[in-house]
Amino acid sequence: MRIDRDTVVTLACELRDCDGDLLEDEGTAVTYLHGGYGGIFAKVESALHGREPGHEVAVTLEPEDAFGDYDAELLRVEPRSKFPSDIEVGMRFEGVPGENEDDALIYTITDVTKDTVVVDGNHPLAGERLWFKGTVTSVRPATPEELEREDANAPGLTVTET
Repeated sequence: MRIDRDTVVTLACELRDCDGDLLEDEGTAVTYLHGGYGGIFAKVESALHGREPGHEVAVTLEPEDAFGDYDAELLRVEPRSKFPSDIEVGMRFEGVPGENEDDALIYTITDVTKDTVVVDGNHPLAGERLWFKGTVTSVRPATPEELEREDANAPGLTVTET
């Protein structure tokens, strides 16, 4: 079966930074709903359209094709009192306590002092040029439930980096 709109595609893929350092292992499986639903980078989706299982693609992703440019305005210094006592550098959380939850971002704690916490709302790969390589392992028609959700992954399933 060829990859077309409203098909579910599974890839074995790897992701490298511009220095060639491996970010995601070659065995990493990604499953997404094809057709502009946002489940994979648009440039990768375009390269895969019309392909069949066994096909390999390699795509260079500029920051605007992946996680965007680094936005210094998303780096914030917050009062330590807004956070629980057991926070550590590297912890990630959604939103900053007391801010509008409708626009909540995933923040990473980058520094903790006695009085302040520095949080960064940029994706860890924001501003990076990336290299994506993937091999199509399967293609199938989407189920009515997947089309209704506009997502091939189980409801409530969220994948984040650690």
